[in-house]
Amino acid sequence: MKKQINTAKAPAAIGPYSQGVEAKAGTMLFMSGQLPIDPATGSFAGDDITSQTRQSLENLKAILEEQGAALSDVVKTTVFLSDIKNFAAMNEVYMSYFESPYPARSAVEVAKLPKDALVEIEAIAVV
Repeated sequence: MKKQINTAKAPAAIGPYSQGVEAKAGTMLFMSGQLPIDPATGSFAGDDITSQTRQSLENLKAILEEQGAALSDVVKTTVFLSDIKNFAAMNEVYMSYFESPYPARSAVEVAKLPKDALVEIEAIAVV
């Protein structure tokens, strides 16, 4: 359903993401940015980047599962960080949720996230 695109004519991926992803057939599912809110408590899953990244990804996973899909169906993510210094720790958690072929990804630092979250992650999947 998805194919990793790689070319030597562009810089190689330096992390768990693909230069590009071709998606065939299916329906596109656009998921809103997920804050690290635990739906059982309504609070953040923790106050560190590791626990917040994990919860944001768990929230995306739950949305996908509601549609009969999985993280392996994700073709693009955008990671919003309140501090780019948290990139490496976020990336460690992110790598444990995705496998090759990785989704295409952008990661950016933003001035502020809702509720002062450390991370918010949105995704696009083909289901």
